[in-house]
Amino acid sequence: APAAGEALTVAGFGRTKTEWRPFTNHKAVFTVASPVATGFDVAPKTPADAPVCQGDAGGPALRTENGKPALVGLVSRALQGGCLDSAETRTGAHSTRVDGLGEWIDVHRAKAPGWKTVATVQSGSSLYQGTRLSNGSWTGFTDVQLKASPLNGIRSSAVAGINGDTHVLAISNNGGLFHTVRKHDGSWGAFGDVFSVANGLGNLTQVTAVSIGLDLHVVAVADSKAFHTFRNATGHWVPFRDVSSGSVSGVTAAATGVVKGELHVGLVSGGKPYHSIRQSNGTWSSWGNVAQAASGTGPITSISMAGAGDDMHFVVATDNGTRQYHTIRKGNGSWDTFGDLKDVLGTVTAKAVSAAAVNGELQVTVTTSDGKLVHTVRRPDRTWATTATVPLQGLPAAAGVLATTATFIS
Repeated sequence: APAAGEALTVAGFGRTKTEWRPFTNHKAVFTVASPVATGFDVAPKTPADAPVCQGDAGGPALRTENGKPALVGLVSRALQGGCLDSAETRTGAHSTRVDGLGEWIDVHRAKAPGWKTVATVQSGSSLYQGTRLSNGSWTGFTDVQLKASPLNGIRSSAVAGINGDTHVLAISNNGGLFHTVRKHDGSWGAFGDVFSVANGLGNLTQVTAVSIGLDLHVVAVADSKAFHTFRNATGHWVPFRDVSSGSVSGVTAAATGVVKGELHVGLVSGGKPYHSIRQSNGTWSSWGNVAQAASGTGPITSISMAGAGDDMHFVVATDNGTRQYHTIRKGNGSWDTFGDLKDVLGTVTAKAVSAAAVNGELQVTVTTSDGKLVHTVRRPDRTWATTATVPLQGLPAAAGVLATTATFIS
């Protein structure tokens, strides 16, 4: 928002003191008067400078942010003192504010039909949600607590797309687990306490989620164990169930994915990955050591999964985030060898990795130790797109842990 007394550059191609219709852009510095909800008055900082005249309507009022011009307002009317063929002596003008339009534009862009990638990123003491659109561009990131309801801080999250909506699970700073839904029209529901409807857990450290049909499946890591619950289409939650005890101990991380309507879960224990499948009848397969099937890696610090077609993709960060790998569990149960992603992602240290299958493509997103968010795509022909840095508009601090999901707007 503009501040009273702030100096802005106003530019245009309208009339000047001496020309009816100039063919070059002209600009001058104007000072902001007290802003109101929808706009703000400006006056030329140096009265002798070219005033705002007829033909300048729609011109930008700009400030410089991080070395780049930022749009603050659009000129809408002017008194036209000092303009050619004007007897008026007053030189003020009025601009319409645009600082509230960015989010409105993003909401409407995200509502367009087609596949989207929705990301939630922890930053500072809150959680921020942004969308990668079908053309590859990203919206800005908005504060989830401001849209849903305050939780006094969020330190981790999980997301899952269901029928055009985005379901968000958030771990609050005090260790609670909460759920909300961002509707496909951009509106948000208030956070609801998951522990109050699915039983409480102890020391909660991570959550992951995925959709199967209209059901939301959630796996939480608490007290070094993995617990599973799901929320059905009517909003009913079943109690959490311990799915790791007796098989995998000392769980530090978890990931979920879906292939052919079955829930696949990956766990990390002792730096190694383990895998199990919850069949459609609710029974679980035994936990298998992925390192034995897909070769070993260094100690895993972050894991993510995504099902695409008959294949389940695993993306992991190892060695305190300094190495990243990818493998596939094929539909016949065989595994590819872990492949190093250095040639894809470059030399980065990952805080967290996240994978999502979007319209048949594997999308991989990584938050890095230097506060960036990078993104790439593995195409169906097994080639990788060039990794790009995601603009973090709206984040107050460096990007932390993240989660991504696919959603489709019809």
